[in-house]
Amino acid sequence: MTAQAQKYYVLRVKGKAKIPDYLQIRDENFTLIGYIRPNHSLQQTSANDAHKELFQRIEARSADLPYGIVTEIILE
Repeated sequence: MTAQAQKYYVLRVKGKAKIPDYLQIRDENFTLIGYIRPNHSLQQTSANDAHKELFQRIEARSADLPYGIVTEIILE
């Protein structure tokens, strides 16, 4: 892992009925950074610009993630 690479942990949760799918994003210390709904406009979130970019990058890689399993993602 390079000095600029960041490690994140993502949990993809399957929604039921009216509850949508969402992603739980945590940093390398397992501190919760946020929840996002895939394929949902990030403009409606209260995240700052740095987190919006992070959420977009993680969301782009989330389609192949399994449900219910914490997955490590390394972003450079």
